[in-house]
Amino acid sequence: MENTKNITYKLYNFLPEEARHIREEVFIKEQGFANEFDSTDSIAVHIVVFADGTAAGTGRLFPSARQGAYTIGRVAVLPEFRSMHLGSFITSRLEEKAAELGAKQTELSAQCRVRTFYEKNGYKAEGDVYLDEYCQHIHMVKQLKN
Repeated sequence: MENTKNITYKLYNFLPEEARHIREEVFIKEQGFANEFDSTDSIAVHIVVFADGTAAGTGRLFPSARQGAYTIGRVAVLPEFRSMHLGSFITSRLEEKAAELGAKQTELSAQCRVRTFYEKNGYKAEGDVYLDEYCQHIHMVKQLKN
């Protein structure tokens, strides 16, 4: 895919069907996770990114247990759109929303295989590697510029 596509996005206060579909394709079918949907979906802000009107990626944002922080999660981009830097686009839009909501930092649980992606986007690893289902993850944090 070329990077010249028209990229737009929309935020939702509920889990839209487009986000559900992308997460099913990426996390369940491609990566084999079983416990993809949870009660956090009902309180999160969801983003869907569109490339020329086609739903291409998603993510969610919700208040963290840490004061002044929001958690970014479930960032997923369909395979045919992965050369377009949509993961960074999604993360940046969710960071902007978190700052708008008063967050001083964002945090996330990164699959270890994409740790460098998040490091390139300003995140720093904290703590030890842990398993989420069968997959190694690391907690990562980014200080926001307000």
